[in-house]
Amino acid sequence: MPRDRGPVKAYVRDLVDSRPHIMGLFMPLAVIVVLSLLVPIPAAQQYLSLFSLIALSVMIVEGIFLGMNVTRKARERFPKEHIGGLGTGWYAFTRATQLRRLRIPKPRVERGANP
Repeated sequence: MPRDRGPVKAYVRDLVDSRPHIMGLFMPLAVIVVLSLLVPIPAAQQYLSLFSLIALSVMIVEGIFLGMNVTRKARERFPKEHIGGLGTGWYAFTRATQLRRLRIPKPRVERGANP
């Protein structure tokens, strides 16, 4: 796809794919949110909702730090390229929120690799 083209985007994908992220649990968290709506026990609903809120907050904070880190590393690696912070950070954030096996384009690096 056009949004995935270029050496900078490939580098960002490799950085994101090289390690696991808490944000990768976003889809399973959505299942917990739906379950919290269906459970007829008010106490369970409260605990599941609180857990979901805390997990979502942690994911957002991790996403902000990931975006800043990836943008900084991409700017160091490609000093002559114009790399926008918001666009690059958002690309890394959305990539990290997807389950690894469902990411398109497919990951080129293994977890724990140094891109």
